[in-house]
Amino acid sequence: MRTTVGEFIIRRLKEMGIEHIIGVPGDFNLSFIEQINEAENIEFVGACNELNAAYAADGYGRQSGVGALLTTYGVGELSALNGIAGARAEHVPMVSLAGSPPLYSTEYRWNLHHSLADGDFENMLESILPFTGAAVRITPMNVVEELDRALHICLREKRPVHIQIPSDITHLEIEAPDEALDTTLPTSDAERLEAATARVLERIAEAKKPVFLFDQDTDRHGFTEKFRTLVDKLQIPYSQLTSGKGVLSERDGLFLGSYNGKASAPGVQKIVESADLLFTTNPRFIEVNSGSFTHHLPAEAIVNFGDQHVNVGGEFFVGINTLELLDALIDRTKTSRKKKKEEFVYDEWEIDAEAPLTHARMWPRFIRFLEDDDTVIAEAGTSHIGLTPERLPKGARYINSPIWGAIGFTLPALLGSMLANRDRRHVLFIGDGSFQLTAQELSTILREDLKPIIVLVNNKGYTIERYILGMEEKYNDIADWQYAKLPQVFVPDTTMVSYQARTEGELEDALSKIQTSDAGAFLEVHLDAMDAPAGLKAFGPMTADFDFGPRGPRNP
Repeated sequence: MRTTVGEFIIRRLKEMGIEHIIGVPGDFNLSFIEQINEAENIEFVGACNELNAAYAADGYGRQSGVGALLTTYGVGELSALNGIAGARAEHVPMVSLAGSPPLYSTEYRWNLHHSLADGDFENMLESILPFTGAAVRITPMNVVEELDRALHICLREKRPVHIQIPSDITHLEIEAPDEALDTTLPTSDAERLEAATARVLERIAEAKKPVFLFDQDTDRHGFTEKFRTLVDKLQIPYSQLTSGKGVLSERDGLFLGSYNGKASAPGVQKIVESADLLFTTNPRFIEVNSGSFTHHLPAEAIVNFGDQHVNVGGEFFVGINTLELLDALIDRTKTSRKKKKEEFVYDEWEIDAEAPLTHARMWPRFIRFLEDDDTVIAEAGTSHIGLTPERLPKGARYINSPIWGAIGFTLPALLGSMLANRDRRHVLFIGDGSFQLTAQELSTILREDLKPIIVLVNNKGYTIERYILGMEEKYNDIADWQYAKLPQVFVPDTTMVSYQARTEGELEDALSKIQTSDAGAFLEVHLDAMDAPAGLKAFGPMTADFDFGPRGPRNP
């Protein structure tokens, strides 16, 4: 079929399920934006800057399966690179598009704005390539081949890909295939699939102390529902890395708690490390999810599910579509006769109305506020650590950046996630320091008439850094904004309602009003600057020991 380059790109994005492209206009991408505006069932959403746009595309991808970003050459691409790298680290599929200089100008090496004025137009692609699965510049001659190749890599490998679109080619006609983009994974080698299935079934039959241990790749590769079925059939207990929080229900009686080396939930380390069959999903241990590398998984007991292979105690089966393997295991396992354990129930809770807010009391109260099927977004640092020991409601989706850990990620990620699913209630927990990095994206959230619940933890600075080093040093302080007034500053007629709480009684009153309102909410909670969740108080000194060595500085 005959179509233009831009129309072909848009069609492919829609075939991937993308309905929003988030970005910032620039002269090299305006021709493409015009085509997006003319297309049906897809929309360009402008963000305040390229970094925020990349974070938002990441959040969109976590909610819908793949996100899309649009920037302009050089200044835009590099501004977004931190967010692109975060998607790579967290295994989030993202299609990063960048308008680039006209094709003739790059071929003749003209000195242009947004470049180094040295005729080099490869340096941007070379800078971005290490953080993506592919980085290409398309032309009318290669767009069909290169675009489809990049998109398949994005979906198959769960990585961002970067595609430069010269500004003078978007309206040129090409011959494009009639067929839609095939987004399915290749099927397995039949013999390897059968051999792997039989071997895993043997291990299940032999096991006396089996355990599932989940990490974020369980979600990224679409394994979650299939593992949920296996857990229900086999009645095998399960744990999670803190980087895989909330992948499966944390309120099922089979849930053990989080595994984090010596910093695991009580009793979990012993159960996981003594398992004679340990199912894993490509766990990636870094210092923050391994108790500073105090994890010791029993290698001979591990059955590890990658996306295209399985490792059974050191025996590798490759050429496998793991989704097919999980289906085969579900079909060929018997339902356990063991009685399912009791579901989670809350402890008794009483409010001390005059008591000032503390982390020890606040996070257990917030977990009672959350509802089934909420999307819960927690900023790296205090919010994530505060929520880690709390058990999320059924069906809750948890968004966090535990590996890349760039503060400020979550406010734009909230924007992207809500664009992908407006009907799902979203609750964001973010610290004041993180909020100040990307605060302007609140204006986009309000402009798009989204109605999240935003909880801003105001403790006058970088609490996580204080507990690592510089507890009372000025470098960990920040300006104390009047945060609760910002919704009205950004959009004077906003329907978002602001609340503030300094005591348990004020918090209770605010949560009660928020719970019964359809409006968006901005709740600022005030805590002492030296207060922190128990996990953070332990994490800080442990991090100082790891970072600074035996002769380095420490908090008094």
